[in-house]
Amino acid sequence: MKKIFKIISAFFSAGILLTACERIDIEGIGELNKVVLWYSPYSSDADPLPMDSVLIDHVEKDLGISLVAVPLPLDKAEQEALIMDAAHKNSLPDIFMVNRDMLTTLVKENYVARVDRMYELMPERTARMYDETAKASSSIDGVSYALSQSGSIDRNEGVLIRKDWLDKLGLQVPVTLDDYYNVMKAFTVNDPDDDGLNNTYGYGGFIEIRAVEDGLGCRFAPFFGAFGVEGTFNSSKSNPGLNVHKPEYFEAVKYLARLASERLIDPKWAIYTKNEFRDAWKEGKFGIMREQNAAFALEANYKDFDKRFPEGEWILIDPPVGPKGHSSVGAFSPGYRHYAVSRRAQELGKIPIIARLLEWMSTDGYITVVYGEEAVNYMLDDDGHVVVDGLQDPALAYTQKAAAPLLQLRNLVFHNSNEELAERYPAWISKNGKEMNPFKLLREMQKCTWTIGVNIPGTSKELKTFYEDGIRDFVAGRRKLETWDLWIKEFDRLGGADWERRCLLYADENALLMDNVYVSGKDDQ
Repeated sequence: MKKIFKIISAFFSAGILLTACERIDIEGIGELNKVVLWYSPYSSDADPLPMDSVLIDHVEKDLGISLVAVPLPLDKAEQEALIMDAAHKNSLPDIFMVNRDMLTTLVKENYVARVDRMYELMPERTARMYDETAKASSSIDGVSYALSQSGSIDRNEGVLIRKDWLDKLGLQVPVTLDDYYNVMKAFTVNDPDDDGLNNTYGYGGFIEIRAVEDGLGCRFAPFFGAFGVEGTFNSSKSNPGLNVHKPEYFEAVKYLARLASERLIDPKWAIYTKNEFRDAWKEGKFGIMREQNAAFALEANYKDFDKRFPEGEWILIDPPVGPKGHSSVGAFSPGYRHYAVSRRAQELGKIPIIARLLEWMSTDGYITVVYGEEAVNYMLDDDGHVVVDGLQDPALAYTQKAAAPLLQLRNLVFHNSNEELAERYPAWISKNGKEMNPFKLLREMQKCTWTIGVNIPGTSKELKTFYEDGIRDFVAGRRKLETWDLWIKEFDRLGGADWERRCLLYADENALLMDNVYVSGKDDQ
């Protein structure tokens, strides 16, 4: 995060983020044709897009546009602080990613422009990426204030376990919560990596909050799923409401608190960042986790684990089954990345320029955005398909870590067709001869049982902090479980009861309550 702030601060200092009254020329390209973009990085653990990349060069030569691309911080709170600070200084970039809540604030304060007319300026990109649902996701009072494209692939995560550790200890794949407990304990105390040290744990995770998976976040959702209380809001007709109010939620917290007290969870779970968590599983710290298909199985991401543990092997398993037969990987809801255009960019007449850039990125520039430089990062076979065979330096292939900085803008063009996904997630062979196929793994993850989540009205920052900190503290042992009822009363006093009433009313008015909230690809087989 410090690196990203330094990058953005450097742009401020250099005068690149300009107010409306300032105009300069960059190597003959006028200020009108300079586009400053704050983007969501595709690879969280890779460097930003280099300013001398082939993509930046193509944009300048093919479009006459000087593109300044700056990565946003990964942390949501840091993103919001950065954007609001820039807004108040009248220094928002021309186009930038923003979450829905922040977008609403920027619209109210008149910092962003309408983008309705951009759709017709980008006919191919619009047809591919902006259907009516996408447009509605960033509309306020029927007006589009951001370009919304698919933010993630639905149900692209799953519970993974070290099969080599199971085999080493003579254990079976766990099914129930008790099974999971026994396996996690064995992974912690029975030296599964056979190095003679007490340095492994049963489960690994970190706090990754999502709109439909609050509390401890999505990485611990499978355990809440075993009690039927995965996700922030229960949208079933039979038992609607905030899950934190349900007795089963407390049972899930008690189960996790037991794991934490016995150190069966990697004890750094409450302070890990996403990158630190991923470094930890690649270092062999734990044997069960919920992880994303590409972050796990792409060659560039799996490579460090493969080097350290060539005989290591992870497999996908079903999430734990709880006392009443409940089981779910977690809650999901179709998500979007929202890209807003600043009011300043509109006043400078940049909307057509930005539209031309985005249309090029989805058409003529697509292959450069997604795969990098031909003959360096990829090759085209006789049928025009992207391959890596024949590259002079295989380490620079688009599938390898070295190429990741060049592909940081991929999220701006992905549209998730089967053909695209197959090329994004190519199969490869690990050191122990096992085929690693991220695309196949994705489809297997989507066959697991998931819970349909719904986007509900937000609440105050104070209540959200009280809620998230409280759940974390109960699991970590900093709050006594015996005080749960008192904590719930305080939660309700601070606004929790009102939040639930508003959520229930919203769900009822928008027909969001369902007879069955579970989906499973296995049902289609």
